[in-house]
Amino acid sequence: MIDLLVAGGGPAGLATAIHGALAGLEVVVAEPRPTPIDKACGEGLMPGAVHRLAELSVPVAGRDFRGIRYVDGVSGLRAEGLFREGPGRGVRRTELQAALADRAERLGVRVVARRVEEVRQDEHRVGAAGLTARYLVAADGLHSPVRRALGLAAPPAPGRRPRYGLRRHYAVAPWSDLVEVHWAPRCEAYVTPLGPDRIGVAVLTCEQAPFEEQLARFPMLSARLPAPKPGDAVRGAGPLRQRSLARVAGRVLFVGDAAGYVDALTGEGLSLALAAAGELVRCVRAGRPQEYERAWRQVSRSYRALTGSLLWARGQPWLAGRIVPLAARLPGVFTRAVNLLA
Repeated sequence: MIDLLVAGGGPAGLATAIHGALAGLEVVVAEPRPTPIDKACGEGLMPGAVHRLAELSVPVAGRDFRGIRYVDGVSGLRAEGLFREGPGRGVRRTELQAALADRAERLGVRVVARRVEEVRQDEHRVGAAGLTARYLVAADGLHSPVRRALGLAAPPAPGRRPRYGLRRHYAVAPWSDLVEVHWAPRCEAYVTPLGPDRIGVAVLTCEQAPFEEQLARFPMLSARLPAPKPGDAVRGAGPLRQRSLARVAGRVLFVGDAAGYVDALTGEGLSLALAAAGELVRCVRAGRPQEYERAWRQVSRSYRALTGSLLWARGQPWLAGRIVPLAARLPGVFTRAVNLLA
């Protein structure tokens, strides 16, 4: 019998599959889309994610960055926080997913072109997509069909405006070895170096409007960007905040965005997914899958606390415009916060 059936072949699912194979488990990934898989993503790996990929022997090319720079989108005021434990890395989402898929294949992980939508389980096994396994790992993304099928999708919190993400690539040399976060009254723009002649620009916003309209709120950034090439399409995602009532439901365990997501504001999503994948396999291998809920809460604590706090500040009219000035005035505090997330 299959030990782990993983629903979803994105980074979270493939990292779980790799951890499982390294632990001696038989792993099958159900993913209907061909590799490489793209999605709207800031494409910045924090130092912790870079280290975890190295531990899994997953080489990823890209462009290193030394820290995070906050920039006021109008005045140009800036604050910088440098990493203490090595650089992060800007990596195109397609290259990251392809590298993980290659490593999983070399470890003997089988990928089947199937979509997991319905789940049946008892105290000994779980069935989905015509397959039977000891455990099912739901790594099926922000709007997880498995989470919905099991009734674990919590309703949106009242009073919170939904947020959306948009991303486009530009063929231009990076002008900084930091990830820049440009702040405007109603949105942020993230500039990530991806290679010697390519950057990614991701916009997070509560307003549904075309990418060009969102980007116009950052005149200094817009002035540095060339006209996009025909192949550099805009990709979108959202609403970003997704709540799950639990990370474990019988023999089904959730990882990555499917486990619940606060926001992309702090750029820690991939780091959390990679860390949680290792914890999930550890709990399953020990025969104590129910302990994964606590493990997930521990590894996601800083992400949930800092991202939630920053989102709260973002939503306060009297405070939103002071985020960059406060970071510039308190560089030590800003650097500590950056490294808590690294």
